[in-house]
Amino acid sequence: MKSSLIKFVKAFLPLIFGLFIFWLIFRKLDFREIIAILKQDVDFRIIALSLPFGLVANIIRAFRWDLLIRPLNYKARKINLIYSVLGSYGVNLVFPRLGEVWRCTIMARYEKIPFTKLFGTLITDRLADTFVVGLIVIAAVIMNVPYFESFFVQHPESLDIFNAILFSSWTYIIIGVLGLSIWIIFGIFKHHTWIKKTKKILFNVWEGIHSITGMKKKWLFLLYTLLIWLGYFLYFYICFYAFNFTKNLGWNCGLIAFGMSSLAVVVPVQGSIGPWHAMVIAVLMGFGLSLDNAGAFAFCVHTIQQLIFTAAFGLFGVLALPVVNRNKKRYG
Repeated sequence: MKSSLIKFVKAFLPLIFGLFIFWLIFRKLDFREIIAILKQDVDFRIIALSLPFGLVANIIRAFRWDLLIRPLNYKARKINLIYSVLGSYGVNLVFPRLGEVWRCTIMARYEKIPFTKLFGTLITDRLADTFVVGLIVIAAVIMNVPYFESFFVQHPESLDIFNAILFSSWTYIIIGVLGLSIWIIFGIFKHHTWIKKTKKILFNVWEGIHSITGMKKKWLFLLYTLLIWLGYFLYFYICFYAFNFTKNLGWNCGLIAFGMSSLAVVVPVQGSIGPWHAMVIAVLMGFGLSLDNAGAFAFCVHTIQQLIFTAAFGLFGVLALPVVNRNKKRYG
């Protein structure tokens, strides 16, 4: 009963939070106007043209993950890597952030690779993505300083929240107390079995993270990373040409909207419902679009790409894995 309750909370609490943000944004929109826009001003063929770029980017992500696994002296089947990556996005639509845990678990089962080492490689994988998102946001800011100056003048509360977190003494006190507590616990109880097991797990995770240093083809890792994020950008930006009111906004606007929407993905909400819409709508309105037009773009693109398409290839990945591994014994 308790376990079921925890699962329910993990699944629905983030969703409720996201839907609340979604409601705050879209309650001000005229849905009759949005429906009219979707009927008259959208070329769905162009949106369909964008979809393969997202799929190919995720397949390349599987190839990049393989580069991190190989230095650990394990060789995983490419088909399992691809399906596990695709399936993880489907899992995230139900349980946010658990998709990464799921793909490590499923790869451990079918490829007989320790879960902790796989999880370590996944941390490196995500750190690389975080670095790229940071570069995208910095590039967007540098190339569009007047836009961001105007935004923060109109929304000073955004800077107030950032400053309150960054410059608050409580932030550093909490970090210091947590760090000291961990150091004391590991020092006092270092001979306890659970501490030894924790250290072993952390060592395996670190070995997975550290695998990038033993990678033979680092240039290929960089190339895959570039192709992944170029694919994601085109996946998003091509949709600008599907709407009459966004097709002339230019790639600068697309880069800002893409960077901000990528930051929204950090929020642990199914399909980034709510935060994603908020970021994209805010950027598009900053470039002169009306609330209804910006809302129509965000609603349409997110629904087709992030919900329908991601759910389709995610479900395919989840269902395909047992099929392609039906003759293999499960790990553990």
